[in-house]
Amino acid sequence: MDVTDTRDRLLDAAADLFYREGVSVGVEALTRAAGVSKRSMYQLFGSKDEVVAAALDRIGPGFNASLLPADDLPGGPRERVLHVFRVLDEVAVEPGFHGCPFVAASIEIKAPDHPARAVALRYKDRLTAFFRHEATVGGVADPERLARQLTMTFDGASAWAVMHGGGLDGEGVRMAEALLDAAGLTGNRERPGSHEGTGPSRAEDQQLL
Repeated sequence: MDVTDTRDRLLDAAADLFYREGVSVGVEALTRAAGVSKRSMYQLFGSKDEVVAAALDRIGPGFNASLLPADDLPGGPRERVLHVFRVLDEVAVEPGFHGCPFVAASIEIKAPDHPARAVALRYKDRLTAFFRHEATVGGVADPERLARQLTMTFDGASAWAVMHGGGLDGEGVRMAEALLDAAGLTGNRERPGSHEGTGPSRAEDQQLL
């Protein structure tokens, strides 16, 4: 087994275990699940903390991108924002849903200098950046404030679903709608160039995430 394969197996196992059981999972359980030795793990990573950070970084792009709407979603910025909450509404009822992995890890990690905290914050900031981008395109007066409110609503709805062990029944979507209404993002204003193919693409959105 080469180094790349060992690293991939370790991070795949870590991402799965940490999301399902928390970042407190021990090194022995982690290496057993990955089918690698402890020695191999420590040759690749200086500490378990570094494994946690790398595992979060591994799942981050896919988790955030899974929330994004398609390029051709009708309705403009408002519908693009609400799409994120509709996706959350759908996945929250799945048995394997354990909330936002970045929030979950941050709650468990107490040390302010833990490397995984910076990774988690980076991906949460990218979700906020997506909301801010859409709010700006939609002409909102204070896009930064709306973006923060939407991220807080997303995280709160995710946590509620985990704590209560059930779906959101559209409450997250309705809370987001209320925020958009209050901010004045009530219409179907299209993103610039959306009909000519010159507007922001999904690839550009993924750069935000």
